[in-house]
Amino acid sequence: MHYLQEKACELMTRLPTIQHRRIEVDGVDVFYRESVPFRAGAPTLLLLHGFPSSSHQFRRLMDTLGDRFRLIAPDYPGFGNTVAPADFEYTFDRLAEITEGFADRLGLTEFALYVFDFGAPIGFRMAVRHPERITALVVQNGNAYEAGLSDGAREFIALRPDQDGAEQAIRQLLTLEGTRGQYETGVADPGLLAPDSWTLDQHYLELPGRKQAQLALAFDYHSNVARYPEWQSWLREFTPPTLITWGANDPFFPAPGAEAYLADLPGAELHLFDTGHFALETHLSEIAPLIAAFLDRLPVHAR
Repeated sequence: MHYLQEKACELMTRLPTIQHRRIEVDGVDVFYRESVPFRAGAPTLLLLHGFPSSSHQFRRLMDTLGDRFRLIAPDYPGFGNTVAPADFEYTFDRLAEITEGFADRLGLTEFALYVFDFGAPIGFRMAVRHPERITALVVQNGNAYEAGLSDGAREFIALRPDQDGAEQAIRQLLTLEGTRGQYETGVADPGLLAPDSWTLDQHYLELPGRKQAQLALAFDYHSNVARYPEWQSWLREFTPPTLITWGANDPFFPAPGAEAYLADLPGAELHLFDTGHFALETHLSEIAPLIAAFLDRLPVHAR
């Protein structure tokens, strides 16, 4: 019994504390997860999730690295456990404003930014407005280049509300089959995927008003592509330390989207993985050490 108690204590000292909290931002009840690292002054990494997920997608990463770094993952309006007013306007500009306000409420004046999928257009909007806050970038299937758009993604982005069949095409992506397909497409070993992820995502998609919110964001996605040159200019001007980890078989954002960053950030570290869109679901054991080593290498003033 004494041995088991010792082992339990040893294991518990390695596990981070993950807090689940809420904070009000401009009328939005924002839910977020935050790890409490063991060391004072640990680097902060703001984790921005993708579609159709939530901060839940980072749960395993937070369990893995939360003892060493302050990891903070909010749910956007229209996603996860965040609750927005009925009249909330679902555009990427508004999501970025709420996320920026969230960072302000938490007093985050300097932080590294993890951008994935929808997190890229949200995070880059924040970065352009406040470049002094961004100490580094971790980019995981977060596109900022036309080279990173698949043919299917281009067709999706071209959809407009007044186009016949456009809403139906988007709604097909919001079904359980569509959500599961986003996880499984491009994955070499589907056995590595926990079905809980897409099941939970679909639960949130089925909440009242959520599919209408996703329709609005889908029809607004073209606004992101229009701003690609602005974000690329920001990358060239400020050259933040950047780690790129990318599922090379992503059906939306294929590998050329990862490689395109190197034209503006020749010093970036790039790693491609034989998997799909949600690379953390299958390659956490490889990606987490890369993130840890990257954050540890940042100059002290950038942590």
